[in-house]
Amino acid sequence: MPAPIRYVQDSANFPESADVVVIGAGIAGSAATWELAKQGLNVVLVEKGLVGAEQSSRNWGWCRQQNRDERELPLIIYALQRWGELNAETGEELGFRRSGLVYATRNEDDIAAWEKWGQMAKQYGVRSDMLSAEQAKAMTPGSTTHWLGGVSSPTDGHAEPRLASAGLVIGAQRLGALVFQQCAVRGLDIAGGVVSGVWTERGLIKTSRVICAAGAWTSMFCRRHGIDLPLGNVIGTAFRTQPIEQAIAMPLYTPGFACRPQIDGSYTVSVSGRGRLEPGAQGIRYARQFYPTFKSRRKNLKFSLSFKPFLTGPEALGGWEFDRQSPFERVRILDPAADASLVQEGLAAMRKEYPALANLKLAQAWGGMIDSTPDAIPVISTVAKLPGLVLSAGYSAHGFGIGPGAGRLAADLATDTTPVVDPTPYRYSRLVDGSGLDAPGMM
Repeated sequence: MPAPIRYVQDSANFPESADVVVIGAGIAGSAATWELAKQGLNVVLVEKGLVGAEQSSRNWGWCRQQNRDERELPLIIYALQRWGELNAETGEELGFRRSGLVYATRNEDDIAAWEKWGQMAKQYGVRSDMLSAEQAKAMTPGSTTHWLGGVSSPTDGHAEPRLASAGLVIGAQRLGALVFQQCAVRGLDIAGGVVSGVWTERGLIKTSRVICAAGAWTSMFCRRHGIDLPLGNVIGTAFRTQPIEQAIAMPLYTPGFACRPQIDGSYTVSVSGRGRLEPGAQGIRYARQFYPTFKSRRKNLKFSLSFKPFLTGPEALGGWEFDRQSPFERVRILDPAADASLVQEGLAAMRKEYPALANLKLAQAWGGMIDSTPDAIPVISTVAKLPGLVLSAGYSAHGFGIGPGAGRLAADLATDTTPVVDPTPYRYSRLVDGSGLDAPGMM
């Protein structure tokens, strides 16, 4: 079942050309569109389905610095600044609140890792407060566990996945951006070895600059043009509860569940770190690159094989022509099934931890396909072999919060502007030549 979204009205007249075309209207593509429109550029956003309808509406909604890989810290620091500005800039409610986040645990290894992370993060000016057992208990009033300790990140917050991508797009439309949904980009037009346009199911848009922010579909799109992009897709599960008198005041992580309270008294909930693999041709193709990560995290992953991912979806076999239906039109919106056992596990964990939530009930559950890189760091990068193309993908289950920063960086790269942060950690080349392809850090 799809997660809730806010619907966006398409623009009226399909263009012949644009300064920049953005492929994909998730949070990364929508944020890039906003930043480009702010600059006064003629930008066109093209989406095969609906704005924000895939993973960007199916995540937790956390906007956090806490426990991120060090390589992402400059970008998330900037992204949090932008989250605080975007409601006023766009004139739209994106749901961002600097609420703080709390992590609580009985695991000594967790506490040691958080303490080590906090020492590193201080170099970047990030606040991360270690909590004693008493402090962790005080910050989780009504919980039943006697925590060993925890960590609080008071300058972090959350936004509303249902609203964020749509709000950015609607704001960009007011500045002149054009938006077309139910319109797949089938491929790039290339002349003299550089990008010269995009072929959509409605025709050609001439452009010399393209940002591909197509989420789980990005590797398939790149492969059509001879660009090798190692991405692995993991299916996550989240759910929303019915409203109840709230017992948890701010986003909370525990070993049994992670949740975000909403204004209406409901919660968005997930079981942290858990997912399932249903690989197709792409998963097998990149199995070697992902094996170290899989080996370290396999206890939290379910694994199944079937023929369906080889035949349809972002990991399918085969190619296509630009004047015929593409795989992107055959699956407008990825809607993998939620894992019912994880939903029940998360509900049970919340009810057990908070007796006040004993009558907590499920409202809706959904699955989402998460595009990941071997080092769990996104690709936000030009591609040397195809000038004019910028990739923005591989956010590895923590892209929503970083979205406004990712959008700005992609926009900078597409327009040859001085990048807002050093783009080196996010370079495409590391995935194909192994340079600096380090093991994933904190998630």
